[in-house]
Amino acid sequence: MKFVDEVTIDVHAGDGGNGSASFRREKFVPFGGPDGGDGGRGGSVYLQADEGLNTLADFRHARRFKAERGENGMSRQKTGRSGEDVVIQVPIGTTIHDEGTGEQLGDLTHHGEQLLVAAGGRGGLGNLHFKSSTNRAPRQTTSGKPGEERRLRLELKVLADVGLLGMPNAGKSTFIRSVSAARPTVADYPFTTLYPNLGVVRVEAHRSFVVADIPGLIEGAAEGAGLGVRFLKHLSRTNLLLHLVDALPADPDHDPVTDARALVAELERFSPELAARERWLVVNKLDLLAPEDRDAWVADIVSRLGWTGPVFSISAITGEGTAALCQAVMNWLESQRRDERERADAVVPTVVQSDDGHDRQ
Repeated sequence: MKFVDEVTIDVHAGDGGNGSASFRREKFVPFGGPDGGDGGRGGSVYLQADEGLNTLADFRHARRFKAERGENGMSRQKTGRSGEDVVIQVPIGTTIHDEGTGEQLGDLTHHGEQLLVAAGGRGGLGNLHFKSSTNRAPRQTTSGKPGEERRLRLELKVLADVGLLGMPNAGKSTFIRSVSAARPTVADYPFTTLYPNLGVVRVEAHRSFVVADIPGLIEGAAEGAGLGVRFLKHLSRTNLLLHLVDALPADPDHDPVTDARALVAELERFSPELAARERWLVVNKLDLLAPEDRDAWVADIVSRLGWTGPVFSISAITGEGTAALCQAVMNWLESQRRDERERADAVVPTVVQSDDGHDRQ
């Protein structure tokens, strides 16, 4: 199924029901008085994260959602039935923006998490509420309030621990096929990957991480050239970036160092925060080099780049070096998670004792 990462939908909550103007009419009760009930509340519209979804493609054809209107009030002080709510299922990782104001309304990152995006209208008041000592037969009622109506922009940012970054044909899709069960398209032409692919890398039992294969970038991507800029936002949720460099590009006019620098420049233009994230250099396609030349070739790339971070040399197509890389990634992620838990445990609420002898936080 084609990946859809952004879509616009219209949501309309149900209107509230109108209040009822009714009077009690019973035998032997000549002055029964008003007994009109209130209108029911209109249904609301919610978005709910569902781990079973991984695309917004379902919204290509169904883009208008309207909740049920509340029923009108009835005699005998009966309140009208409230309208049914509408719950729209979206993938985990969906952010919701109000198209009119640009405000971000929420970010659904956990299965089952809900967000109210359009509140149902309140029901109107029946004439029972307007009874007084001077107005014993009121005919006043109020109408139900209209439900909220909004145009929403939904954006899906994939949830992955590790993001693959690289020029077209750097071998990102081959790498994710080599280390996970994901099967993205692989071919010998640029822009083979047209949408992000997720793969689960299992290092060993109960030790795994999620890696995202992002479409390749080209120079000028930050200004809209190529395909990759549309999906760069997916990298914003990742903890670690693996920068794949083609050790021996098929085009002799392309230099791996020049390509790597161009990609970093585009990343900085798109998001300085993303460019500052932890990033490792992965020199791919070592199988194209003679074994005795590999170390010197990689050292030359690292030297010309002025790279000071971790460096790994692999051949994604043969699997050489991928196990060591995945093990290092797993160790790094586990270290980050331990640090986060320790920081969370270190935040201990301060308890003080008040004058009445009770503890206060």
